[in-house]
Amino acid sequence: QVQLVESGGGLVQAGGSLRLSCAVSFPIFALHDLGWYRQAPGEQRKLVIEISGDRTNAADPVKGRFTVSRDNAKNTMYLQMNSLKPEDTGVYYCHGVLVSDYGSRVKRDDYWGPGTQVTVSS
Repeated sequence: QVQLVESGGGLVQAGGSLRLSCAVSFPIFALHDLGWYRQAPGEQRKLVIEISGDRTNAADPVKGRFTVSRDNAKNTMYLQMNSLKPEDTGVYYCHGVLVSDYGSRVKRDDYWGPGTQVTVSS
């Protein structure tokens, strides 16, 4: 079982910065994907940015403003958010994917944190 816990959310003015953390109860180097999603009020949860293997995939609205990083020794992932905009407001969720290879089949398990609220005021 993989547990993820986010922290670092809060209220910030437009143009400001926040850094979110995601503490993982599992060696993060062993996770297939590790990333951040955002859910705004009345909307579906959407990908913000993720690390998949050696690649980083970011949604177009955050490119150049958000950066994802990880500390394998601490089993922690970070999301540095700069130049924040009101449309960045939402609950940010940490997401991890564990892929287990049993030879004849491959099993994928998705894990989510409880989320942390980020509110950007104009």
